[in-house]
Amino acid sequence: MKKQDTDIKHTEALKKEVDEWKTKYVRALADYQNLEKRSEDRVSVAHKYAAEMVLLRLLPVVDTFKKVQEHVHDAGFDLAYKELLTVLEEQGVEHIEVTGTPFDPHTMECIEVVDGDENKVIEETVSGFMFRGKILRVAQVKVGKSAPKADPSTVN
Repeated sequence: MKKQDTDIKHTEALKKEVDEWKTKYVRALADYQNLEKRSEDRVSVAHKYAAEMVLLRLLPVVDTFKKVQEHVHDAGFDLAYKELLTVLEEQGVEHIEVTGTPFDPHTMECIEVVDGDENKVIEETVSGFMFRGKILRVAQVKVGKSAPKADPSTVN
């Protein structure tokens, strides 16, 4: 066998080995990038979950502030309550406006049916909140129901 043929075979073998290593490198790099992305996603979910837990713990405080504000008229207290609501809004918490709207079982829980406009929210007893587009807590509401009309044929 000629030296040139040997060199060509050796070169081809080296090229094949380089291609194998390159393929392994590309796969390893893709695996690493996927792992990095999954790790970032998990951290993001963990942060969001932690934020939701803290916010859920704060909602009873908001409820208490709201109840106190109805009975105590103090500028300092009003300022503190407003500041609390501003901080929640900055974090992505939104109050669900329900009074006067049609009852929606996805964002509201009916705790009482009262006389009023049919299927309209008459009163909000506990505020509902959303966090980054997800319902954090449904609103507890009183829903209107029209009084049944008397049937003229049954009147004596």
